[in-house]
Amino acid sequence: MAVKSNHVTIKGIKDGLVFLLDDQCDFEELLSELRYKLEHSHQNILTGPIIHVDVKLGSRRINDDEKQSILDILKQKGNLLIRSVESPPVSPESEPEKGPSVKAGMVRSGQVLHHRGDLLFLGDVNPGGTIVATGDIYIVGALRGTAHAGSEGNQDAIIAASYLAPTQLRISEKISRPPDEWETRETVMEFAYLQDDVMKIDKISNIARLGRDFNVFKGV
Repeated sequence: MAVKSNHVTIKGIKDGLVFLLDDQCDFEELLSELRYKLEHSHQNILTGPIIHVDVKLGSRRINDDEKQSILDILKQKGNLLIRSVESPPVSPESEPEKGPSVKAGMVRSGQVLHHRGDLLFLGDVNPGGTIVATGDIYIVGALRGTAHAGSEGNQDAIIAASYLAPTQLRISEKISRPPDEWETRETVMEFAYLQDDVMKIDKISNIARLGRDFNVFKGV
């Protein structure tokens, strides 16, 4: 069956071919025409020695599966060597929002847990143990060691723990050594944060006052 549309244009260049693929038509229709032209036309240039091919998709964004569909059709012609496939990058906004990474266990004395991004840690951090994260740190357990959030300069990072009795807290470059009365505090989940370059402690129920969306379990 003949394909009457003109969504695929094949042009010869000095060192190969350029496939110009319409960026407005239906993708399946585009594949159908590409397949037809390779099978029923352009036989004079699609046979013989190896030919380098550049594929240009205009403003059409494609995922990996769609890209593979195009490549599979082109590879049916053994003399076509695909050199490039040009399309706009997938916008970061289209990617699903990720929550904190989840790790479980125990950080013992002398151990240091490094993490890039936000961390939800299920377990205890013993005296002498350390957690360092570039984002927020949420500990479902006791923090009796050291925690350093926002390690690459993020002053908006926080440190939260079910039982907050640390040896040392650090947010960005600000260090706080808790007073001796830590052990007599209420046994409720608390968090540390910076306000006017001063580290403060509050109950986790008051976290919304910072005006940030702390949906800890997003993506978990």
